[in-house]
Amino acid sequence: MINLNQPSLLALLEAADRDAYVSGEEISKRLNVSRTAIWKQIRKLEAEGYVIEAVPRLGYRLVGRPSRLTRQEVQTRLQTREFGRHLHLFDSVSSTQDVLRELAEEGAPEGTLVIAEQQTQGRGRMGRVWVSPPGKGVWMSLLLRPQVPLQATPQLTLLAAVALRRAVSAAVPLDIGIKWPNDLLVDGKKISGILLESAAEEERLRYVVVGLGISANLEPEDYPEDVASKAVSLKMAAGRPVDRAELIAVTLKEFEELYELYLRDGFEPIRALWEAHSINLNRKTTLATPRGPIEGIPRGLNDMGGLLVELSDGTLMPVYSAEIQSST
Repeated sequence: MINLNQPSLLALLEAADRDAYVSGEEISKRLNVSRTAIWKQIRKLEAEGYVIEAVPRLGYRLVGRPSRLTRQEVQTRLQTREFGRHLHLFDSVSSTQDVLRELAEEGAPEGTLVIAEQQTQGRGRMGRVWVSPPGKGVWMSLLLRPQVPLQATPQLTLLAAVALRRAVSAAVPLDIGIKWPNDLLVDGKKISGILLESAAEEERLRYVVVGLGISANLEPEDYPEDVASKAVSLKMAAGRPVDRAELIAVTLKEFEELYELYLRDGFEPIRALWEAHSINLNRKTTLATPRGPIEGIPRGLNDMGGLLVELSDGTLMPVYSAEIQSST
């Protein structure tokens, strides 16, 4: 007799049609376990926060899921080979970036994932604070160990933006655009943030920690006053809550597929996908750069992932670090 594990039982209950029951006999037969083993695992799932209805002669029906993510719920839905297979799930951390950097230094394998229900010191690009209330968003960091030169890091930033856009678009029917370099916007408001932090040695990347923050089910009152006008959650934009575990699984699937494409075929396919969904190309733009403001028209990306900005004299200037201030 094989052991019954929660992901297998949970998968059976989730696969059933809405309002349909799965009989104890069917579960026993499908998983080759006893009725007693089934009941014990039902109890464990209920302790995790799942609501399971048991009706004599009908069987079991999943009627409610926990508001917090569980390891079983996430791993059951994974469709990846490596990404997310080494999973660390926390109720609260200062930052998933910090936790994963420590794991990376200890030798954690590529694809290791850290998820937190809440971040107390979440951060975004340019040192900004990232709002990470408990139980409402997807706050996670993914470890990459690419064998690429250090100067290729901007390419990975753009890859992350494309992967996340594809995942969110698959989960929620919204028109999502990419603002340079990796912000995802719906109707001009930000729905996610991406932060890459790397460690290098002798001009080669040792590892990259990819922070992904997705405002899944936040309510208007969850945003500070100075952020509310610039941000929106998927729930607010789509008018319905988002299944966070499914969103995580789809994001990892899209990311792994594009990452493998990138390692195999280079940056060109990623560049084409990014340019296809950019909201900044071919529009007069003001960019804030470390050297001061630049005015011009972004025309596309160069081979290393820099934004090619056409200046007033017609020359193309590559920009690697900048904040879009305005576009017309």
